[in-house]
Amino acid sequence: MTIARLIDGRSGDIVSCTATTSVREAVNLLAERRIGAMPVMDGSTVAGIFSERDVVYQLAAHGPAMLDKPVSAVMTAPAITVDPSTGVLDALGLMTRRRIRHLPVVQSGSLVGFVSIGDLVKYRIDHIVQEAEAMRIYIQSA
Repeated sequence: MTIARLIDGRSGDIVSCTATTSVREAVNLLAERRIGAMPVMDGSTVAGIFSERDVVYQLAAHGPAMLDKPVSAVMTAPAITVDPSTGVLDALGLMTRRRIRHLPVVQSGSLVGFVSIGDLVKYRIDHIVQEAEAMRIYIQSA
């Protein structure tokens, strides 16, 4: 299965911010939407990723004054991205190797989706459950 099939049919806009958004505003958006990260956009291009980890690291290093900085000062850049044709298992392997939890999905330079490690693990578990059920049915019919 590809990332394109995984994100196909999703409704709603991708929550994002710009590099000039204040960290305080971005943190409020993460909290309001109950999400752990979002792409930082420069037009239709992904400039970086802003995540809970960025907030924690910057708070530890600079204290609460970091909340008044622009997101560009604290985001993780450049963003590691995948394209829609990337396989789910390949994306999961990339996330594991790079120790990241979110991937922007980019096609022809533009953001077309955003996936979390939770999305990919859910797909994997659902797939394993389906395989187990098919095996159970096969064994019962033999």
